Amino acid sequence: MSPTPTGRLFGNDLVLTRTFRASADDVWASVTDPERTARWFGPWQGDAAPGRTIKVQMAYEEGGPWMDMTIDACEPPRRLAISAGEEPDRWHLDLMLTERAGVTELRFTQHLTGTEGVGEVGPGWEYYLDALVASRDGQPMPDFNDYYPSMKDHFEAQR
Repeated sequence: MSPTPTGRLFGNDLVLTRTFRASADDVWASVTDPERTARWFGPWQGDAAPGRTIKVQMAYEEGGPWMDMTIDACEPPRRLAISAGEEPDRWHLDLMLTERAGVTELRFTQHLTGTEGVGEVGPGWEYYLDALVASRDGQPMPDFNDYYPSMKDHFEAQR
């Protein structure tokens, strides 16, 4: 069965959500602890503090490249804002966690500079967030070929 795209565009903000039957602290660890991020995105190294830059390996991209990411805000276990790359194509990412009755929603936002490439960007984040879910559930990693190009139209139609 093919995954269903969930991401939505709100102006230039691409927003995707996932829900976990877990505390915000536990989900926070999945997105900030280097051993746990290595399971679904890639490992990272450095002094992770607001205003600092860490090195993150995009382990599931071709060649497993390393990139610098700046911690713009870190408010455990509720908000992590990071940025990467060079202007004008710099990524600005926001992860917000909200817990209610032992269920935590992760709201992932990429603040885009424009919507031209959303058909490529959206499927990528769907893949990574589903990889997060799979890593937490002890399931196999998803296959990126199930996300792109099949989800491209979903995101392009929102432009």
